[in-house]
Amino acid sequence: MSQSELRAGIDRLRALAPGLHDRDFLLTWRESETTLRFLLAAAALLEEMHRANLSARLFDTGLGLAIFRDKSTRTRYSFKSACNLLGLGTEELEESTSQIAHGETVRETAAMIGFLSEVIGIRDDMYLGEGHAYMAEVAASLAEAHSEGVLAQRPAVVNLQCDLDHPTQSLADLCHLVRLFGSLEALRGRRLAMTWAHSPSYGKPLSVPQGVVALMTRFGMEVVLAHPEGYELCEEPLDAARHHAMQSGGSFTVTRSMEEAFAGADIVYPKSWAPMAVMRERPKLLRAGDRAALAELEREALANNARHRDWECDDRRMALTRGGAAHYLHCLPADVTDVSCAAGEVSRSVFERARLDTYREAGHKPFVIAAMILATRFEDPAAALAAAVERARPRRRR
Repeated sequence: MSQSELRAGIDRLRALAPGLHDRDFLLTWRESETTLRFLLAAAALLEEMHRANLSARLFDTGLGLAIFRDKSTRTRYSFKSACNLLGLGTEELEESTSQIAHGETVRETAAMIGFLSEVIGIRDDMYLGEGHAYMAEVAASLAEAHSEGVLAQRPAVVNLQCDLDHPTQSLADLCHLVRLFGSLEALRGRRLAMTWAHSPSYGKPLSVPQGVVALMTRFGMEVVLAHPEGYELCEEPLDAARHHAMQSGGSFTVTRSMEEAFAGADIVYPKSWAPMAVMRERPKLLRAGDRAALAELEREALANNARHRDWECDDRRMALTRGGAAHYLHCLPADVTDVSCAAGEVSRSVFERARLDTYREAGHKPFVIAAMILATRFEDPAAALAAAVERARPRRRR
């Protein structure tokens, strides 16, 4: 992309007021459509600047601090690389080696990690009813410390995945679809099948499917959610999906049939998640240290998964999609049959055809996170980005 094309993109960005300055980004469906359009456009511009070898360093100093309460590859390094892209240093809070292990409160921890920090990214997705609440408590504690003069500035909190939503993933998915179909408007009327799929593990969070159905309905897509009985999702994102479908002219339906969801679909997203009852019971047993009960819960959950072993994205089901050529999405890592497991979410043949595209899908995430940081930290984020483009400093010497 040329300098003039980048400037034109920034001019379009100026027309979108994100309304995120000195705020947090926690739940996608609680933000305005204008905010989401800004983030998508800013992420695309940051990605084009990166490909054009232009530096997007907007900070001379400052820290991007991460708290990961679950394992992560893509999101962990996307956060670090997003911070680095904008000029922030990075650090990760290890709770087991901090004073949290000695009973330090969330309020105190937030104040201590807020010194000189610009953004705090949090992943807390394993315990239903707790992840979003923890992020909100950190945000409230940072706000108090700033208002009382403890912190010179109020760092932003960015949701890197909680129990309810995975904003950086669903927005990266949407960036990918915009690239595939040409524009946000071109997604209107497209059918997306968000379906449960079999997995040999039992504790996968609900936040990816919840985030996907709540976001894609917002832009006029026809979203079908499919899952076996017992694998229902939380009401808040489902209510958001219904509301967004009505507002956008799209649709949102739920079915118990994977075949019904795949029929005529333009996009398929087969992804396993745990039953809500399991996600509610698991934290209680972990806190009680009841290993026997945990082992029994896992045994029952895996046996329940096995009853739906046929919920696999295979060539037969892909043939049901529009022209037999639907785009396959996944947040990764996928459970691939005869590759990473004996029976998984997707067959080897289907995944191998889509594998590089899923990498491209994941590749948008650092730029989505960078766009969130940009929008939360700068009063005029378009002007900040314009200054970087005009400076035209190469990010590396060729």
